[in-house]
Amino acid sequence: MVRAMKGAGERVVVLDDLSSGNPDRLPAEIPLVRGSTADRALLDRVLAEHAVTGVIHLAAKKQVGESVEKPLLYYRENIGGLTVLLEAAAAAAVRSFLFSSSAAVYGVPEAELITEEAPCAPINPYGETKLAGEWLVRAAGRAYGLSTGCLRYFNVAGAAAPELSDTGVFNVIPMFFDRLTRGEAPLIFGDDYATPDGTCIRDYIHVADLADAHLAVARRLAAQEGPGDLTVNIGRGEGVSVRELAALVAEVTGLERQPEFEPRRPGDASKAVASCDRISGELGWAARRGVREMVESAWRGWLLHHPAPPAP
Repeated sequence: MVRAMKGAGERVVVLDDLSSGNPDRLPAEIPLVRGSTADRALLDRVLAEHAVTGVIHLAAKKQVGESVEKPLLYYRENIGGLTVLLEAAAAAAVRSFLFSSSAAVYGVPEAELITEEAPCAPINPYGETKLAGEWLVRAAGRAYGLSTGCLRYFNVAGAAAPELSDTGVFNVIPMFFDRLTRGEAPLIFGDDYATPDGTCIRDYIHVADLADAHLAVARRLAAQEGPGDLTVNIGRGEGVSVRELAALVAEVTGLERQPEFEPRRPGDASKAVASCDRISGELGWAARRGVREMVESAWRGWLLHHPAPPAP
């Protein structure tokens, strides 16, 4: 996100507690303030010293399983931190506020394409905090004159550059890489869904496209006069099954192993694909990168941060 904004000529200051972030990934000239969104005094100082006019709020706890185990942590970090940040933004007369939301707000939708008007019924504390966060952002916008945006991400994948790749093993593509490079078969949860090949279908979005979408929405909000909200899905509008994804990962990595199957995980929808008509109609924006590019870019990043895989 910082690189996208810098490349577009925007001035940026970053606030991060570095609980999961790496400061070496920031360009040297970008100011970095280490601290929490719950630290009101620090927020007041940073917003004033840097004359901040718009906030892009990306900080949150985001592991679904962890949210089930530690709901109080997730509500404290994701809602408590957001509340303090909005208080500081309102006091500093910040004009726009862009919030990272999630398709998790929809819960277990069964629509062919999920529009922004689909019912929101999250099934875990993480999704609940994202939906409550949207409510809070919009309410603050109406009350304090902020233009607001909420971006509902679908499945984010890929790397904008190898050195920026995800080093965790929490999402499906790095989970496949991890098992394959250890000589193990990729795991797929459930092969009896009502889909053409029996596995879940998901909408994947390249992280670089995601950053571009943030930039497009942030500029719309900055140009807007007075309060108003733009809530949009961020996806490609195309579904890929988990079995298809596993085959593509095997092709890209050269590590051919037939997947192994585990029982379904509770709460997994058979299909979750975004309708992207709203952001296309409002901003003329659409994702440009395909799933192969996501896997290839993620693999280059994986090889940078992990030992070379064994010969196939």
